[in-house]
Amino acid sequence: MSADLLHVAIGIAVAGFELFGVGVIALGSVLACGRFAFIHKGFELTARYHSLRQELGGAILLGLEFLVAADIIRTVTIDPSLQDVAILALIVLIRTFLSVALQIEIERGWSWRRNRPSPPDHPSTCN
Repeated sequence: MSADLLHVAIGIAVAGFELFGVGVIALGSVLACGRFAFIHKGFELTARYHSLRQELGGAILLGLEFLVAADIIRTVTIDPSLQDVAILALIVLIRTFLSVALQIEIERGWSWRRNRPSPPDHPSTCN
C-alpha cells in the first residue's frame, strides 16, 4: 500500500513540475508580449524587439529547467529500464542544447567572451 501511495505522490510531483514549467513559459510569454506591446512603446522598435527576445528566452529557459527536472524525477523513481534512461538522456541532451542555444541568443554570444559589443539600449534597463 505504501508503495502505491509513493507512486501516486511521485506522479503528482512530476505533474506539478511539468505544469509549473509550462506555466512559466506561458506566463513569461504573455508578460513579455505585453511589455513589448504596451510598456516599451516610447522606445525604438529594435530595442523593443531585443527586449522581447531576452524576456521570452528567459521564460523558456526557466520553464525548460522545470520540465527537465520532471523528466529526471519520473525516470529515476519509477523502475527505470535501460531504454527509459536512454530516452531520458536524449531528452536532457536536446533540452540542454536548446537551453545553451537560447542563452547564446539572449547574450549575443558566449557568456565568458570578454569583448562583446554592447547591445542597443534595452528598454527594461533604461529609466
